[in-house]
Amino acid sequence: MNLKITGLNFDITEAIKNHVEHKLERINRHAANVISTTITLSVEKVEHKAEATVHLAGKDLHVEAVEADMYAAVDVLMDKLDRAVLKHKEKSAEVR
Repeated sequence: MNLKITGLNFDITEAIKNHVEHKLERINRHAANVISTTITLSVEKVEHKAEATVHLAGKDLHVEAVEADMYAAVDVLMDKLDRAVLKHKEKSAEVR
């Protein structure tokens, strides 16, 4: 899986990068067909925003979360992404 983490008005520290990678391990357990993931972290005044675009085989998922803290935004983002991946997995299993 290709992983790209970018920051808009925000410097990506090693701690944030490790936190994102640690949280993405859960997503990789649920979906083995992840081709690439792009994470964008940004700060706008007091809002910390985390966005993820995941390219799966046959589907692109886009999820975003806005929180007061960047770590909280990443946590909420990964929860939403996990639900989206599981939903996609259930739908693709129904088709087969």
